[in-house]
Amino acid sequence: MPTASVTFGGPVSPGLTLSPLRRGGGDPCFQVVAGDTWRTSMTRTGAVTARIRKTAPDTVECEAWGPGAAEFLDGFAALLGSEDDPSGFAPAEPTIAEAHRRVPHLRLGRTGRVLEALIPAVLEQRVYGKDAFRAWRLLTTKYGAPAPGPAPAGMRVPPTAEVWRRIPSWEFHLANVDPGRARTVVGCAQRADALERLQPATAAAGLTSLPGVGVWTAAETMQRAFGDADALSVGDYHLAKVVGLSVLGRPIDDAEMVELLEPVRPHRHRAVRLLEVSGLAIRQRRGPRQAIPNLRAL
Repeated sequence: MPTASVTFGGPVSPGLTLSPLRRGGGDPCFQVVAGDTWRTSMTRTGAVTARIRKTAPDTVECEAWGPGAAEFLDGFAALLGSEDDPSGFAPAEPTIAEAHRRVPHLRLGRTGRVLEALIPAVLEQRVYGKDAFRAWRLLTTKYGAPAPGPAPAGMRVPPTAEVWRRIPSWEFHLANVDPGRARTVVGCAQRADALERLQPATAAAGLTSLPGVGVWTAAETMQRAFGDADALSVGDYHLAKVVGLSVLGRPIDDAEMVELLEPVRPHRHRAVRLLEVSGLAIRQRRGPRQAIPNLRAL
């Protein structure tokens, strides 16, 4: 059983770094059990199950099973944020500066797997998170492979690009995924080889050149696949309001958010994550939740 250990030059919080990879509490590809984080992936060399645990204030260890174990462990340090470079991030805005003071050890990790970050983001376009998480859970449970090794019950490896390409349209319908998002998922899977060759500097242009992939979807993908500290999720239904309420005490729109965060470029996503994990993010009170449209009944 291959293993790896990473020691950082200060406190480490794998929970904060890895949590954006979890798509809801029932994600078949990401579970937290007794303090251990279990994650599955389909690497270039095959499926892998990894158990990640913090063993000291500055140290994290990983055990991995499956044909992709060695490849996964090669990228384990980067997954935990070893390549994250916060140099130059010195926010003058008081709330963001306080968030940084509270969580100075936040690190942005990178998976290196573009399609695995892109497809869940496509499923999350223009719908409630609860509905998107359900779709991800249903599709990966049915079409993903069983997780190798001693994984928690029910864990699955994300489907390969070939499998995503061949999922019938009615299966997307049963998962409450509309035809537009389904076409985008299949189209992205058809271009999987080119997607995995993308480099951080040109990834935004490459991703947004795909039909159905816009600025928001590209940013959400780049945050996870490349650990992009500046990938701001413009177009998110709630984000601008949260940033405005947290920093200015009032909701703002996307244009105002972009202007507000311009001084922290190229760390705009880092600033947003710090607000989220520091406890300083203020969310607008919501009225009664609108019912999720049931496409399966149509």
